[in-house]
Amino acid sequence: MQVSAIIVAAGRGVRMGAAENKVFLLLGGTPILTRTIAAFAEAPRVSEIVVVAREGEEEKVASLLPPGAAGRVRIVQGGAERRDSSLAGVRVATGDVVLIHDGARPLVSAGLIDRVIDGAAAHGACVPVFGAVDTVRRVDGAGYLLPAAIERAGLVNIQTPQGFRADLIRRCLAGAVDPALPDDAAAVLAAGFPVVTVAGERANLKVTTTADLALAEALLASREPLVARFGKPG
Repeated sequence: MQVSAIIVAAGRGVRMGAAENKVFLLLGGTPILTRTIAAFAEAPRVSEIVVVAREGEEEKVASLLPPGAAGRVRIVQGGAERRDSSLAGVRVATGDVVLIHDGARPLVSAGLIDRVIDGAAAHGACVPVFGAVDTVRRVDGAGYLLPAAIERAGLVNIQTPQGFRADLIRRCLAGAVDPALPDDAAAVLAAGFPVVTVAGERANLKVTTTADLALAEALLASREPLVARFGKPG
């Protein structure tokens, strides 16, 4: 069984407020995207990596590939919506199973990658999740809390990588009515197919805001330093 990893890095990162794509920001002295690609390049079961880049950023992405990964990485242009970018990636992927991952999740672990591969191979579609722990309520239009709390039992936070049989996700993404999907599993669910879950990891955070970047720095500091492996850009 061949596994392709698709890393979606075509977003704008508006909430970060940075002057450039957030995946180019430094984390521990190394670009976020470099770390994300490296995690999959070092996964023994991943045979191919496809990076989906924003139009005009293909050369920048190519310059950030980690050492030794260039021969295994293919760069394609993304689209206006998440569905378009994911579909661009899966259309060129050659694996039997594809993993679709946010470029801004650089701390994904080898164990999580393996769990998702196994789940996708066995069930056709698989996402990593962790349970909601905070109290969840809705607010009204004026910003006041509504009295009814939302029961946390069964509520989960969904992460990436999300894994799928390649033929299934190609068909579901191509047939998705709404191009602004919240994630790729939404296309599978909308088409009527089940999606199994496996244990996610809180450290596998998506760097969306400056606070997330600070937290990622703290998490990275608790791990083996990687700066020496990649070097600092420039």
